[in-house]
Amino acid sequence: MTQETYRPRRSCLYMPASNARALEKAKTLPADTIIFDLEDAVAPEAKKDARDQACAAIASGAYGSRELVVRVNGMDTPWFAEDMTQICGSGANAILVPKIVDAKNIVELTDFMENENTHIEMKLWAMIEMPLAILNIAEIAAMALQNRLSTFVMGFNDLAKEMRAEQDRTLFTPAMAQTIMAARAYDMTVLDSVYNDFNDPAGLEAECEQGRKYGFDGKTLIHPSQIEIANRVFAPSEGKIAEARAIVAAFADPANAGKGVLTVEGKMTEVLHLRQAEQTLALASAIAARASI
Repeated sequence: MTQETYRPRRSCLYMPASNARALEKAKTLPADTIIFDLEDAVAPEAKKDARDQACAAIASGAYGSRELVVRVNGMDTPWFAEDMTQICGSGANAILVPKIVDAKNIVELTDFMENENTHIEMKLWAMIEMPLAILNIAEIAAMALQNRLSTFVMGFNDLAKEMRAEQDRTLFTPAMAQTIMAARAYDMTVLDSVYNDFNDPAGLEAECEQGRKYGFDGKTLIHPSQIEIANRVFAPSEGKIAEARAIVAAFADPANAGKGVLTVEGKMTEVLHLRQAEQTLALASAIAARASI
């Protein structure tokens, strides 16, 4: 169990890097992750300033324990190379690249990071928002074995556009299932897409609940008002934590040494449940540590 594996990513908030006020506000927000956006939220004429402001924000050290990620412009844009060059040396925790379509993209991005002598701790995140990405998701996920790729981020707005479909979350159920399974097969993090209506907290909560049940680690967000709901829904409940503690304690009891199946609080409990309980407690501990800083 590593700190990287159990870093909380319940709430991952996109902030336009061209907006100095937004970057300042992000220093005080309880989001687990801040994603400085150089792509969708930034006009073409503001791309360079946004890049410079993102790098300055990261270098400031003013964001505490928050994870800092930069979403660069796409690989087919005129801003991509300079985005990557600057962000590779910025000290960000990760680079998020939009519109990934296949494993070759990951090879190219990893090579770019290596050629820039990027610190080994900087990870590569991939937006899964193109039809080809869904069709190639297993091959893309397998690139996590190369150590840079660590996280998938769903992007249903672009996926709907590419499919010429209306925004209907049920349409994306197969894509969600395939992406989550591919991520888990290679021990990756996987984050749910944004909820567009930030004036609809009930709708956001329902979507977060669904995402958690499906297996997402957290939710990408577009507005600070969405943070509290995502943090609450994607954190283990007190009941789940108590249950996990009971399972771990039962398997740690010398009287149960060597047993693969136990009865814990009236339920049949196997070693696989012990592993799940350990994961729950590790995540709860990481959330508590995050909140105390």
